[in-house]
Amino acid sequence: MAALIARTRRGADPRPHRAGKARAGLLRALAGGAAAALALAACTPGGDARTAQPGPSGDGVLRIGLLLDNEGESAYLNDAQLAAVVLAVQEANAAGGHAGKPVELLDAEPSADTGAAARRLVEAGADVVIGPTDSSRAPAAIDVLAHAKVTLISPANTSTPLSSYPSSGFYFRTTAAEAAEGAALVELARQSGARSVAVLNQAGSRGKAVADGAKAALGAAGLEDAGSAEFRGHDAAAAALGAQEADAVAVVAHDGGPAILAQLAEAGLSGGRLVLSDGLVGRYGSALAARSLEGARVVVPGVFPSAEFQTAILGQDEDLTDMAFAAEAYDAAALAILAAAVAEDDAGASIASRLTAVSGGDPGTGSPDRTDCTGLPACLELARAGRAVDYEGQSGPVAFDGHGDITTARFMVLRFGADNLPKVDGEVTVAR
Repeated sequence: MAALIARTRRGADPRPHRAGKARAGLLRALAGGAAAALALAACTPGGDARTAQPGPSGDGVLRIGLLLDNEGESAYLNDAQLAAVVLAVQEANAAGGHAGKPVELLDAEPSADTGAAARRLVEAGADVVIGPTDSSRAPAAIDVLAHAKVTLISPANTSTPLSSYPSSGFYFRTTAAEAAEGAALVELARQSGARSVAVLNQAGSRGKAVADGAKAALGAAGLEDAGSAEFRGHDAAAAALGAQEADAVAVVAHDGGPAILAQLAEAGLSGGRLVLSDGLVGRYGSALAARSLEGARVVVPGVFPSAEFQTAILGQDEDLTDMAFAAEAYDAAALAILAAAVAEDDAGASIASRLTAVSGGDPGTGSPDRTDCTGLPACLELARAGRAVDYEGQSGPVAFDGHGDITTARFMVLRFGADNLPKVDGEVTVAR
């Protein structure tokens, strides 16, 4: 929420060299950047690493790689993710490392060519890789890493088609797929007493995925679909006219907020009737008519990090003022380290086979009762004592499913005031 200070620096061991620039801006939940079509054919090994029971095949050293794929205006997103993974590695090494040896964090250079970056990490001996941020770049990384039997965990991918992208079970993500955001919008409307909802979505793969999730949630909640429609570009006027009778209007868009919201207000759709997707977060102020957004709410994937976690992250990079995806990146690294500890092996196949169980998901193997634990040090202590664990993440419950997706999604809720400016106003959780 605060302005970001631009600065690049090198940190001490085990920090790898990094190049990335923080920049000013409101907290932005950029999970995937521009949507792109995902080719669903890939050359990956057969089987499903998530449910396999492989024997030990590691070399005794757990190596973690990072795909820092953010450039230009989004480059600042690299910094919080890097700091979070460094924190997890430091905590693991303070607790004895893996099998008595330090966990290694491989050098990370920002690159939008995730295929090439993934190949470099494979050559460097990575067992697990954290990233990328952009959903459209995930397939290139999955193709390389799954073929090499290296586990990939993204802290930020939201594209729904990735749930079924061929990865042989080596792909996971610690943030929710887009459909969950649609369900969160409907849950907000339901909590406000709405019995009918119109879902207005901007045309495009992302808008459709969120809208489809919202419409499915409407049916599950027993709410009426009252005038849902798609609009192109920033022209929402016609769609707004068809939503007049709805108790609540869920608006899904990734850009053009001022134009879209102004048209809705002109059509009489404003204020507390509106629930907005994360692409419409903004400090609109005088750019919109006075009080036109008063009472409107917007959801942002994830939750605001706890004060304790923020302090720990700032211990890695004191210049950070934006924590976007920090909690999710920490959870990704912590889960990988924990899975390796439970498997007593550092190989990517062993890590993938234990991730579902340690995350609290159902691996389909009749897991024993598990003990809830929060934070990597506490969970490692329990695991090394022979206890089955259920890791409760800094970003919330994880509980991977059979696709490597989280099954409980948490969203921050921001409410707009009379000044058309948003403030944090709680959170909403959806599960499936």
